[in-house]
Amino acid sequence: MKSERYKIVLNGDCAITILFNDDISDKLTQKVIGVSEVIRKNFNGLIIDIIPAYQSLTVSFDNEEIKCDKLIRDIELILSLPLPQDDYQSKVIEIPVCYENEFSPDLESLAQYCKKTTDEVIALHSQPAYLVHMLGFLPGFLYLGGLPTSIACPRKETPAISIPAGSVAIGGNQTGIYPVSSPGGWHIIGRTPLDLFNVKSDTPFIAKPLDIVRFKAISKAEFLAIRQNNL
Repeated sequence: MKSERYKIVLNGDCAITILFNDDISDKLTQKVIGVSEVIRKNFNGLIIDIIPAYQSLTVSFDNEEIKCDKLIRDIELILSLPLPQDDYQSKVIEIPVCYENEFSPDLESLAQYCKKTTDEVIALHSQPAYLVHMLGFLPGFLYLGGLPTSIACPRKETPAISIPAGSVAIGGNQTGIYPVSSPGGWHIIGRTPLDLFNVKSDTPFIAKPLDIVRFKAISKAEFLAIRQNNL
């Protein structure tokens, strides 16, 4: 259950977790998603859920249909073989963000911490093409890789009790978007008028792992117009 590249550990009586030894990177995310797809295809009907994360993959299974030891052996075999060529075509998703004061309560303090102007933070934040590494914490919360190190900022010591849905935030060396209203400890620097999570949709999340997200700065008037069109 352990090699130089990974370790497989029990996670209750009907789940296992593969812990990868690689550093967090775009390449590792591609590997985690690739392994999850192979497992999904090979164990259709036996797997209850597959949960990818930055450096791990949790597999929940029906222990009346397959024994844990056999599943582990089969997964070890999968991990020993080259992954098939990934045919997933990453989507590039443009997300409009209003960085104006009404929607960015922490932008000025974050800019001061980073020794930047607020305009510089906005320009730096909206420049990269961010890779979606994983979804988690909240339904549809996107963990994005690619934040410029010059605007990284430690999470708040005291989390906010309520953050509005659509809030765009920075926490440590990550950026993300709160899909629903919730508490949170990241610094809010803007808000998008788009809905990131729609429980009634066949595709409830705006993006999947391996998709690319780009932010586009918009005005308050544009924010309100987009929001009105989405009602």
